[in-house]
Amino acid sequence: MADSAHHILWFDKIDKEDVSLVGGKGANLGEITKAGFNVPPGFVLTSHAYYDFIRENNLAIKIKHLISSANFDNPKSLNQVSEHIKKMIVSHSLSKELIAEILEAYRKLGTAFKEPLVAVRSSATAEDLANASFAGQQETYLNVLGDAVLIEKIKQGWTSLFESRAIFYRHQQKFDHIKTGIALVVQKMVESDKSGVMFTIDPVTNDKSKVVIEAILGLGEMIVQGEVNPDHYEVDSKEFKILNKKIGVQDHLLEKKGATNKKIKLSKKDSTKQKITDSQIIELAKTGKAIEKHYYFPQDIEWAIERKTIYIVQTRAVTTTHSEKQREKTVEHIPASKLILKGDSASPGISSGPVKIVLSAKEIDKVIPGDVLVTPMTNPDYVPAMKKAVAVITDLGGKTSHAAIISRELGIPAVVGTQDATKKLKNENIVTVDGTKGEVYEGGYATAGAKQTIVTKDLKTATKVYVNLAEPELADRNAARNVDGVGLLRAEFMMAGIGTHPKKMIKDGKRHEFIEHLATDIAKFCSAFSPRPVVYRASDFKTNEYRNLVGGKDYEPNEPNPMLGYRGAFRYIHDPEVFRLELEAIRMVRDKMGYKNLWIMIPFIRTVDELVKVKKIITDFGLHRSETFKLWMMVEIPSNVIELEKFIEIGIDGVSIGSNDLTMLVLGTDRDNFEVAHEFDEMNPAALWAFEETIRVANKHHVTTSMCGQAVSTYPELVKRLVGLGITSVSVSPDAIENTRKLIAHFEKELLNR
Repeated sequence: MADSAHHILWFDKIDKEDVSLVGGKGANLGEITKAGFNVPPGFVLTSHAYYDFIRENNLAIKIKHLISSANFDNPKSLNQVSEHIKKMIVSHSLSKELIAEILEAYRKLGTAFKEPLVAVRSSATAEDLANASFAGQQETYLNVLGDAVLIEKIKQGWTSLFESRAIFYRHQQKFDHIKTGIALVVQKMVESDKSGVMFTIDPVTNDKSKVVIEAILGLGEMIVQGEVNPDHYEVDSKEFKILNKKIGVQDHLLEKKGATNKKIKLSKKDSTKQKITDSQIIELAKTGKAIEKHYYFPQDIEWAIERKTIYIVQTRAVTTTHSEKQREKTVEHIPASKLILKGDSASPGISSGPVKIVLSAKEIDKVIPGDVLVTPMTNPDYVPAMKKAVAVITDLGGKTSHAAIISRELGIPAVVGTQDATKKLKNENIVTVDGTKGEVYEGGYATAGAKQTIVTKDLKTATKVYVNLAEPELADRNAARNVDGVGLLRAEFMMAGIGTHPKKMIKDGKRHEFIEHLATDIAKFCSAFSPRPVVYRASDFKTNEYRNLVGGKDYEPNEPNPMLGYRGAFRYIHDPEVFRLELEAIRMVRDKMGYKNLWIMIPFIRTVDELVKVKKIITDFGLHRSETFKLWMMVEIPSNVIELEKFIEIGIDGVSIGSNDLTMLVLGTDRDNFEVAHEFDEMNPAALWAFEETIRVANKHHVTTSMCGQAVSTYPELVKRLVGLGITSVSVSPDAIENTRKLIAHFEKELLNR
């Protein structure tokens, strides 16, 4: 970890623990530099430099006052506030000492006779976190040359922290505008002949067996912003064989001309040729998997090629991972109308709504909730409109473009690269967007072979349909749907959003800050779904995941097999400090905020004795089982099934079958290990016996039963079995709510008609 006192830190002195000092971008560049990957050299102007500049010029109070006057529902108001703050920052000067430090570091990137050409990239300290994933909120400045220009771009980089889109984003995420700092990466320019983006997992289907690469000619800005339709390559991540190639037509490229970038028109021959060689595709895929292995997590990587040398210019964790089988499942409800557009699938799902054509970011206030956003391409300025939209369609861009990434994060369907959506579609016309197939249909969507729509708002079933959720900002949207509550509220996403290991928060005297942050997030779900229940699953971070939080290395052991290691109930008993933080947050939500619909679920309980000890911790905290406070346990270990009657005797109100872990442990196979993943099968007779035995025993003792794994969303025949056995509820991902409700209604009707 870097010394926090420095204003300047070189990449080789930084690692991923330094987010608060160098921001997400800077921390990742330092991490992969230290790991030996080929990264263009550079340094980071740390967040301390920014904070000192704000303090020395007495700007904090003025900034706070201006932001407090903004109307966050009015883009014009936000723009006015943004412009005032940016002008104020630019009008003040850096200290002479800081300027001297910056210029000394800058010259080290050049030679004795030549000043270096650099890029200045923002690296906000709340950017690229697990729960703060709308990267690109601030600016990047390319081809910066000379002392005076560098100092000017640094001030402009600081002002980009207060772009209207960034202010809006922090407001939505409940980040403190003054405490959120910004670091600046100063990096030697790669004058790329070719560039692109690589995902070490298929970003649409989340298929871990593929590496997906998209490539263009020239500088990389055009691919990220979706200005061109790139080449698309898919590589087998085990054998490193090219599985698929789709060559995009690129009319223009961005090229360095002097100290500026210029768009250059390409000839017809150049516009249709493959952008990088097959050997470069394979080399990139191997590099991507090596970076993924280093982080223990799928990566979204930006790369560039200059004179046949491959450089890694950025990496970040993929922020939208879901079940591969869920993504691949057949959609039963298809549009029964005319196909009017085809493009690339960018974010799965199906949604209908009226078209709203937006030709520039200045028009985003036209979009209202329920619209289908149709635009040439998107950038971070479009995010407020994308949050209102039910789907996105773009003329340009690929599966790694801004529109694709943000749509996946928001969980809305997207079709990109249609070429002419803004010309073919008309405002207010109803269309159906199938993001899974990359198709757009005329009118709303209906059940295949029938006239009725898929909408199941008034459909009731005896078997409850709950939803699995993690992100507080999606609570209201999903609460408005035909769902009976939250059957699995994942603690890990909210805790990762805090960003710092909870034990470090305790050590730093920030215990109450952690509790308040977690309680505020939980309360958003309880408020949105009230009076329907919200079942909070207590934290089940594995040690390798906990280590990724700031300070995590100081508190987490290195385990050869984290899945079977220090996790779940065992952790609460042997080191209860963090669990007590969660219980305090639950008590705050229930007692101080008044939300009595909050329940708790304990994960990964290996033995009956563990349940006894965890229950004691909970009751000692003043949280007692009642009509409004239910205690559930996860059934995800074979011992849970075998000794379920003994677990029930200790006193629980419900069980929820975690079909993913239970299947892996019953079959002794790891679905994330390519060598054995093909053996993972929730429909295997042994796995089915475990599911059925759990429901049988729970029903016998009048304990409610649920299933919250992906199996329910994947196998209609399993849903039929569960309904027949009398399962109390199922809990599914948001995109499966309507289909699951209809399936259950159908199977319940079959039972009644027997």
